[in-house]
Amino acid sequence: MTGAAEDKARLQEELAAQLVFSPLDLRRIRYVAGADTAYWADGDGELGVCCVVVVDAATREVVETRHAFGRVTEEYVPGLLAFRELPLFLKAFAQLEARPDAVVFDGNGYLHQRHMGIAAHACLEVGLPTLGVAKTFYNFAGEGFVMPENRVGAHTDIVAGGEVCGRALRTRVDAKPVFVSVGGLCDLASATELTMSLLSPDSRVPLPTHLADLETKRLRRELRGGACNGAD
Repeated sequence: MTGAAEDKARLQEELAAQLVFSPLDLRRIRYVAGADTAYWADGDGELGVCCVVVVDAATREVVETRHAFGRVTEEYVPGLLAFRELPLFLKAFAQLEARPDAVVFDGNGYLHQRHMGIAAHACLEVGLPTLGVAKTFYNFAGEGFVMPENRVGAHTDIVAGGEVCGRALRTRVDAKPVFVSVGGLCDLASATELTMSLLSPDSRVPLPTHLADLETKRLRRELRGGACNGAD
């Protein structure tokens, strides 16, 4: 790890101490935002686009969609993904007119070697309950996980370093599990319940992040075909 990366890791450790975890009353959740980011090469550099989609938790209707794109200056470093993705997310999030009651990320939160995945970082920035629902397992501790039973809602806790850091959750029969972890201002039980309440027949991930993923892919195709001269 380089000196700059070591500095970022130390910052993560400091920020982790600021996280607050508490049960989330899902009856008070009206709007839920989903966030996802996509990247592509541009000459010698890289561009990215982040989409934030706000969904009405009761009706499943899309309330608002915003995006931000620009040059990405941070390389991918395992464990430091938030420094790469957070700037574009914050630009997109700042455009929202509808204030979400929770934010779901296609990534991790507490399920991280320093408990500071993208969902945890974002919680401290936006001051809202956040959670990570990742499609792939981030095996930072090398301890693996126990596969949950093949039924919807089955789950197993992911233990690393002697503590529960997340949960492998089966959201569809005969499909790979997703990996749920807390960002902040909620707890693992609440994060699991919210994830299950937002599922749709079209995906194994919650509807807000599924729609954000589709939108980032659409915009990436569109922006790659243009000059992208407006990128910062």
